[in-house]
Amino acid sequence: MKNGAIALTETAGASKLATMEVRLKPETESRLNQLASQSGRPTDDLVEDAMAAYLVELAEVRHTLDSRYDEVKSGKLKPVDGEAFFEGLRQREDELLRQRSRK
Repeated sequence: MKNGAIALTETAGASKLATMEVRLKPETESRLNQLASQSGRPTDDLVEDAMAAYLVELAEVRHTLDSRYDEVKSGKLKPVDGEAFFEGLRQREDELLRQRSRK
């Protein structure tokens, strides 16, 4: 494997992916190596755990977005007007700033 590349899968087993290389920025690789040293776990295991957790989280976000889209499409949920929402935020911020400046 090239310097800075991490194997995400083992070459043995039934997986269709024999080996996958991930190129990391030097500072990320350094942090990964430091964590591996502190935890006593191989970098490959840490990267595998991180990717597995990321994919679970991504699937949950996708499910939430799909559910919200279905609710909007069916009329169960009303979409928020983005312009009006941010204008309301600006007005509240302006009011808070005015209140602070009076003190």
